[in-house]
Amino acid sequence: MVTVAGWLSSGCHGAGDEESRQRLEMVRSQIEARGVKDPRVLEAMRRIPRHLFVPDDQRASAYSDHPLPIGSGQTISQPYIVAFMTEQLGLKGGERVLEIGTGSGYQAAVLAALARKVYSIEIRKELADGARERLGKLGVANAEIVAGDGYRGWPEEAPFDAIIVTAAPERVPPPLLEQLTPNGRMVIPVGGFYQELKVIDRTPDGFRERSVLPVRFVPFVREGDASSGVPSKKMP
Repeated sequence: MVTVAGWLSSGCHGAGDEESRQRLEMVRSQIEARGVKDPRVLEAMRRIPRHLFVPDDQRASAYSDHPLPIGSGQTISQPYIVAFMTEQLGLKGGERVLEIGTGSGYQAAVLAALARKVYSIEIRKELADGARERLGKLGVANAEIVAGDGYRGWPEEAPFDAIIVTAAPERVPPPLLEQLTPNGRMVIPVGGFYQELKVIDRTPDGFRERSVLPVRFVPFVREGDASSGVPSKKMP
């Protein structure tokens, strides 16, 4: 079984298959060309098989420059956005990272290649179960997935060195701010129709926030939201 660590430490990008070629081109033309420079992020994007994180009927478009549907009304983000948000976290390798919005598990796989441990919460159980199974088959041993309301974060495992949110709330959830370590960082899209990607640093004096990119993410869903179809439940 090939692990994420194995992809990053091996001297090749695959067996010369078409997906490997597409990954290299994706990074070159979509990610590096737009200014992402972190070599560890670029290498993770070159190696992690994105086509295994999309439905079979979307595989031909897995390395295209746009989001893709993954079922349950959700999407896998555009490759550039995954790389950009990951770079903004500034991961060095020893961090504990919280992800809100597991989706298909692709972002979690990228994070797992760059951090010590990833904790990921997905409100839709069918997506959480699918991502957990997918990451398990790929040998990703340092990512833990649960189904639950990401607004509350994961207090039992807090604090976290970094938090990344892949759906847009109208306002930053206070519990997530509270679960950042001193000097921790959060990357989160915020807004309604108009959204801004924000980078929030915890400082000795509070929080420092800056907007870095206009974005468009699916809305942040909480348990019990009338329009979401997600019933209230408790995390394990």
